[in-house]
Amino acid sequence: MEQFICNSCGKKHDITPTLWKCECGGVLNIVKDTPKIDIAAWNNYPNSLWRYFETMPFAKDSKTWESVTMGEGQSPLIILDPMEPNTYVKVDYMMPTLSFKDRGAAVLMTKAKELGVSKVIADSSGNAGTAIAAYAARCNIACDIYLSDETSPKKIAQIKAHGATIKEIHGTREDIAAAAQKAVDEEKVFYASHVYNPYFYEGTKTYAYEIYEQLNGTPDALIIPVGNGTLLLGAYYGFKELFENRLIDKIPKIVAIQAENCAPLVKAYQTGEESAQPVTNRGTLAEGIAIAAPARSKQILEAVRNTNGTFIDIEEDEILSARAKLSEKGFYVEVTSAVNYAGYIKYKKEPEEKIIIPLCGAGIKSK
Repeated sequence: MEQFICNSCGKKHDITPTLWKCECGGVLNIVKDTPKIDIAAWNNYPNSLWRYFETMPFAKDSKTWESVTMGEGQSPLIILDPMEPNTYVKVDYMMPTLSFKDRGAAVLMTKAKELGVSKVIADSSGNAGTAIAAYAARCNIACDIYLSDETSPKKIAQIKAHGATIKEIHGTREDIAAAAQKAVDEEKVFYASHVYNPYFYEGTKTYAYEIYEQLNGTPDALIIPVGNGTLLLGAYYGFKELFENRLIDKIPKIVAIQAENCAPLVKAYQTGEESAQPVTNRGTLAEGIAIAAPARSKQILEAVRNTNGTFIDIEEDEILSARAKLSEKGFYVEVTSAVNYAGYIKYKKEPEEKIIIPLCGAGIKSK
């Protein structure tokens, strides 16, 4: 029987369609051993993130994903500038719904379909909601997405196009999550949360596997934006699995980027805390990472510290400046994605240090 384990108290739970957190309030992880990686098996699968299917916690004979996938993954890794040949961008906005969240949504909704789910609820600042809505449509599963009433109209239009029901909530990102969680518990449906459901991270970990293949090795550092930590934790887990299989000899340093106006993790890192205390979001253009109380803060801080990484916070004017500079290089990203490049500009890199920056969302999504 597949099980979850609580990250706080260690209690194990059988996986059911309605379970999304422990009774103690702790977040859940999947009970599993480090997967044995058989590189030769990758070519038995299509050239998408499903190349790595055998590292994911699905039954080996499962074929559900074949009717769900839209070819997500395998995004290009490109040298950013000929003058900086060791700095790469991974263009993760080249996905079916134009953001990296498709990695997690494809895997999570495949699991929902396997569990026989008929309806899902998710809350999002935009991109995760779009991805869940699209893959729910692929699975013929009804979908409610809870969003801020100030979400970019372009993201709202995208979610509506996939047939999801939008619930606009006035309030903070935490108020929106609370409204979705209340509905999940009242309706007793599947919570397709990119934060709480650990199957989402089984999708985002493929970011690391792809980099390993594209570089034929590992970079020195990853610049990663962090709000709820879905890409950061996924990348960490992916590289950890490669390391434990002795395919790489080090896990890249994680350099985590937050907007200064909403930076609970930066604060916790600087003060040596194990987990982040909630802060007040003072308002940031980077709506995708404006998370004042990240539920997995303890795991995020552990991942950064375990890789000898660091946190960098970015001011609002630096975000827009970085977005303009990326556009001049041919990459039109959404505002939140520009935080990554702003972080890279601030990061004191070593000579010859091999660095990867994710371009997480397409510019066309922003207001």
